[in-house]
Amino acid sequence: MKEKILAAMSGGVDSSASALLLLEQGYDVAGVTMALYDQGDLGKSTRSCCSADDISDARSVCSRLGIEHYVFNMGDTFHRQVIDRFIAGYACGQTPNPCIDCNRYVKFDALLRRAEDVGCWRIATGHYARIEYDHACERILLKTACDQHKDQSYVLYSMTQQQLARVKFPLGELTKQQTRALAERASLRNADKPDSQDICFVPDGDYAAFIQRTTGNPPEPGAFLDAEGNCIGTHRGLVHYTVGQRKGLGFAFPEPHYVCAKDAAHNTVTIGTKEALFSRRLTAEDCNWIAVEQLTRPMRVQAKIRYGQEGQPAMLFPSETGRVIVEFDQPQRAISPGQATVWYDGDVVIGGGTIAF
Repeated sequence: MKEKILAAMSGGVDSSASALLLLEQGYDVAGVTMALYDQGDLGKSTRSCCSADDISDARSVCSRLGIEHYVFNMGDTFHRQVIDRFIAGYACGQTPNPCIDCNRYVKFDALLRRAEDVGCWRIATGHYARIEYDHACERILLKTACDQHKDQSYVLYSMTQQQLARVKFPLGELTKQQTRALAERASLRNADKPDSQDICFVPDGDYAAFIQRTTGNPPEPGAFLDAEGNCIGTHRGLVHYTVGQRKGLGFAFPEPHYVCAKDAAHNTVTIGTKEALFSRRLTAEDCNWIAVEQLTRPMRVQAKIRYGQEGQPAMLFPSETGRVIVEFDQPQRAISPGQATVWYDGDVVIGGGTIAF
């Protein structure tokens, strides 16, 4: 009998082409779209994802391919594990990455468990990344996509060995152009659909307004500090700022100034010149290891501190607390607590963690 695989389908071209490839490879495929929230209060955005229109697109593609289509209501899980974490991150002065939390807690946790309800042990997604088994180290490896411009391994670093064993990324060997061409040949309605760009639950990009609307609590103003710790003004609330931000500070200096740090305990935002943004060192927590079981000694890697960044030469140092100290060869700009740092050896993801400070 053919193996049945549940293809996560967001309504976009990538996940649709992924389902098509699985069919061509001989799998018994069923599609699933996750209903994550009620978009009634989010406004309209063609650059978002997971909307009612996206569910309709996914259903249409499944009909075209002749496969089953399910809709799983995962709104409670999404709100608890993604939206609540997003809000809590900003409240404590961080800059969170909700896409990583969605992968970690929804797609490759909750969805994997739900897949068994419809007879599927394995799921597939439209991520651009590769999964390979390494016989030498007897571990399943997460590797970068062949199309480095579309590589999404950064947002997948939290995957475990158990999850990697049950997931397929059919697009890992393809370029985006090849993916669209595949969808066009199959006459899929979303072959030319634009990629989603925004955080799906904040389609207008106004994080502060979303947080205030969701919590009912307006941001609390606090002190702007200079590099010496002197109060030089009043900020509009921590949620309005992120490390590296230049616009919207409300100051006129002889030279450009940027947000250099946020302190939730004292509700302060420190600003300074470009030079103050650079640092060679960070500490990561909540670390996950893929290529190795754990870090027992210093390791040479290429490290990223944001999505789309080219890996930078660095050393990893273990600590007794389980945290990891990352020291870069060259100073890095705007290291932001709450974002992920992901570590590579060539095209292999070693692991990653959340930037603590």
